[in-house]
Amino acid sequence: MHTAALLIELGAVIFGLGLVGRLAGRLGISPVPLYLLAGLAFGAGGVVPLNAPDAFLEAASQIGVVMLLLLLGLEYSAGDLLGNLRRQAPVGVLDLLLNGLPGAAFGLLLGFGPVGALAMFGITAVSSSGIVAKVLADLGRLGNRETPSILGILVLEDLGMAVYLPILTAVLAASGVWEATGSVLIALACLAVALVVALRWGSVISKFVSGGSGEVTLLRVLGLALLVAGVAEQLHVSAAVGAFLLGISLSNDLEEETHHRLEPLRDLFAAVFFVSFGLSTDPSSLPPVLLPALGLVVVGVLTKLVTGWVAAKRAGIAVPGRIRAGAALIPRGEFSIVIAGLATAAGVDPQLAALAAAYVLAMAVLGPVLARFADPWARAYVRRQRERAATTVR
Repeated sequence: MHTAALLIELGAVIFGLGLVGRLAGRLGISPVPLYLLAGLAFGAGGVVPLNAPDAFLEAASQIGVVMLLLLLGLEYSAGDLLGNLRRQAPVGVLDLLLNGLPGAAFGLLLGFGPVGALAMFGITAVSSSGIVAKVLADLGRLGNRETPSILGILVLEDLGMAVYLPILTAVLAASGVWEATGSVLIALACLAVALVVALRWGSVISKFVSGGSGEVTLLRVLGLALLVAGVAEQLHVSAAVGAFLLGISLSNDLEEETHHRLEPLRDLFAAVFFVSFGLSTDPSSLPPVLLPALGLVVVGVLTKLVTGWVAAKRAGIAVPGRIRAGAALIPRGEFSIVIAGLATAAGVDPQLAALAAAYVLAMAVLGPVLARFADPWARAYVRRQRERAATTVR
């Protein structure tokens, strides 16, 4: 009887996610905010509380984080990351500081403490690579001149997160200043070693993992990702970072096949992760944080617009492209929820999870909408400039 109930509950959850994903496709938006809303609706304090199998959801959500970061790492080689760092480091630093510092300030003002402020820095700093990529594809802008600037910012943010996540995890796990310092140094040392291994022996790792049938390759990559993630967690580097660095280590020859086979698994477990985060957030905790979330949304939209403008301007892009670049970078998503999950699991103020949920919901919905309106805004700006110039000539 217990097995039957478990299968029914799991079937209902997964089938429901399929319906939610289809609705998101019909609406032309990312499914992330709808997954979060579903979790809020069926969690404790929701409209219809669901007696979901906690053990499965917890394990599946952890695998979802690993899969998200593994496939994200596969997008870039270590050489690509370091090359982008050299070319666009000033804009990347501006992006992280301009968007992260307001979140840290809000964290301190809301009483989350220094550790909570560090978590809020990451929550507000990073755009959602998945949502941004989908928006660019849906709007037919992948070939636009400003798109390389947008992708460059996303790559730099990913590299910044590869440094930030080990530091955050080490600080969350430490009980004192000296222990935190030691954990951070260990985490950064592991990161440096992983990048060196990726640069020098990435092809060796790829050859070891590949070979045999597609099924064998899938099992090897997935098994190695979970193994590396578990070891990274033991070293307080975070499972997410371990998976991300493994993805970087695998060569481009393996990337296409691995992506093809792992994407369905990633989408499944990532959906469970977002729903699980929503289930763990009590909807009654959202109203007290709506005003701070609104403030963060306003600031976050403006700072990403500035980031995109500066990045596109450095690349010699005209004003319409700068506006489109800034609007495309607005959505927040998977990284923000991962960071919030790490912080709340470590015992940071529970309101942080509620604030992150409200913030991501708003930005994940608002971002694609603003990106669609970027072209009309850009055309209106150009028209006003021409009219002003014509008036001046007269």
